[in-house]
This record gives sequence, structure tokens and C-alpha cells, in this order.
Amino acid sequence: MRALLVVNPIATATTQRIRDVLVSALAADLSVDVVMTKGRGHAAELAERAADNGLDLVVALGGDGTVNEIANGLLRSGPAPGAPALAVVPGGSTNVFARALGYSPSPVEATGELLEALRDGRSRRIGLGHATFTSSSGISQSRWFTFCAGFGLDAAVVEQVERKRVHGRRNTPGLYLRSALGRFIRNTGRRCPPITVTTGELGELGTAETAETAQAAADVRSASLPDDPGHPDPVPEHVLAAVVCNTTPWTYLNARPVRACPDASFDSGLDLVGLRRLTVMTTTRSILQMLHGSRGPQGRDVLALHDQARITLTAAQAIPLQLDGEYLGPHTELTVSSTPRALRVIV
Repeated sequence: MRALLVVNPIATATTQRIRDVLVSALAADLSVDVVMTKGRGHAAELAERAADNGLDLVVALGGDGTVNEIANGLLRSGPAPGAPALAVVPGGSTNVFARALGYSPSPVEATGELLEALRDGRSRRIGLGHATFTSSSGISQSRWFTFCAGFGLDAAVVEQVERKRVHGRRNTPGLYLRSALGRFIRNTGRRCPPITVTTGELGELGTAETAETAQAAADVRSASLPDDPGHPDPVPEHVLAAVVCNTTPWTYLNARPVRACPDASFDSGLDLVGLRRLTVMTTTRSILQMLHGSRGPQGRDVLALHDQARITLTAAQAIPLQLDGEYLGPHTELTVSSTPRALRVIV
């Protein structure tokens, strides 16, 4: 089996010792090449090249940003049966994707779990989200995401955290909480324009969809759309902040999972939670429900959608967007679609 190990050398938990242990362990069972990323976008290029060269496996040693880039590189031409599988060794600060797959947050323990899965031949195909987003100037882009997309306050907090990390701050739960509190106190979230939420049938993604994924997408459509052909289109909803989840949890605060959409799964469509009001009471109650409840945010000021094939979010003026914890700038429209069984992962 031929494999590529993609290492983000500046990821929070990536050390020379971890790299050496992982390379030695993989080399015992695989023909493995090791490449260090040199900047944003490099991991995607490496993964795309691995797919073009017919490699069997791409292993990510880094955080969720590295994983997202590799997934986008592997799926540059859309889901394909012969594409390399993805394996993850957590090397970032939060590692939501790796932990959602069941890996230990410890890189050393996760390496052992990965090697055991490879020896046993264990893998599964998971669904991913595909996002198309449009800026205020009308420029559209598209990108895959593995576990979440945020539009509004959540993405504004991610932007602030990234800005502080550029100036040398470590990415910790405390930094995220302080950034969120600061944004809220300054009323940035409460003053953002309303977001219109609509759901509808899955459209063309512009990717080379296989017959298998096309049938799986049809199954998602039939599950999420009304059975009655005469049923009117869903009435648009309005929120001030929205998070779309492809799995649970949405994120972690140290070891504690934050369940924005507890029923979200790699094996179903997309879930959404939105807040119609961003008052102190509504926001605090929703956060506590995410941290301590099993059902996620509830109440009349909460919009919750489950197992959706397609969700479109629009705003009158550009607001912040993040995918898998990476800030992508302000946009006026975001359409997210579910693509079942898009990627094979080692578990």
C-alpha cells in the first residue's frame, strides 16, 4: 500500500517526536512518503497530486484545517471509487473531525488506533457537506467541509481568534470563549443583518458524482422532502446566526463536547441550528443546552433542522463565514448540500 503523510509542522500538537513515531510506525506496514506543508493551500495540492498518482492512502498529521484541505484535494474532481482513503492523526488544538471518527485526542494513542485499523482493513464511507458561497461583489466559490459551517456570529469569533493567533496567541478554549464574549459585548452579533434560511431539493454540485453517491443523494432527498407532491414549498425562516453540522459535536471545550446539532451524523443529511434572537438570555440558554443537554438548543427563539439535502442562507449584506473552523471572509449567500458516502476514511 502506497501512502502519503502530510504534516502541518506548525499545528498546535505536532512535534518532532510525534512525527518520528508516526513515520516509523507507518513505514513498518506501508510505503510512505512524508511532506511538510509550506502554507495555506499546500495540503490540498498534495492530496490532489496523491489522487492523480493513484496512491492508496493520505494520512493527515495536523488540525481540522489540514484535514479540510486534504479532503478538498482528494475530492477536487468529485467523489470517486478509486480515490485514496483519508486517515487522520490529531495534531491541532481541537481536532473535531478526528474525534468525531472515534480517534483519541492524543496523537500517540491515535497513531496506535490508526495502525490497528489499517492492519484490520477497517474503513467506512462518510457523507460530507459541499458549500457554495457568494461575496457582495457577486464572486462565487465552492468548497467541501467535513463537520461544520458557520454563518454570522460563530464565524466572526473564528475570525477574531485567527487574528489573535497571527500575533502569537495559542489557540485554546479560553481564547475562543474570551473572543466570543468580546464580540457579544460589543453587539457585533446582535447588529448583524437577518439571515434567511430556505431548504430545497439538492441541485447539481458541478462534481463528478458516481452512481453510488447519486443514489445515496436521492435517498437523502426523499428523506428530507415532503412525501406529498402537492405540499407547498417550506416557508423561509429568519435567524441572526446559524451553524450547519455534518456530524456531532460541533466543537469541543477541552474534553467537553459542544452539541449544537446532537442528531447530526456522517450517515445522514445536514443539520442546522439558528438563533432568531441574540439576547443575553437566549444565547446563554442555548450555550448551556449545547454543553449540558442531550437534545441541543430548544425554545421558540431556536430554529433546528435535521437531515437536510440542501440549505440556503442569504443576508442583505455580507457577513462572516467559516468552514471547519477556517475563516473565509464576508459573504452574502451560502448554499450547503449533503453528499452521502463522499469520502472513504480509515477507522
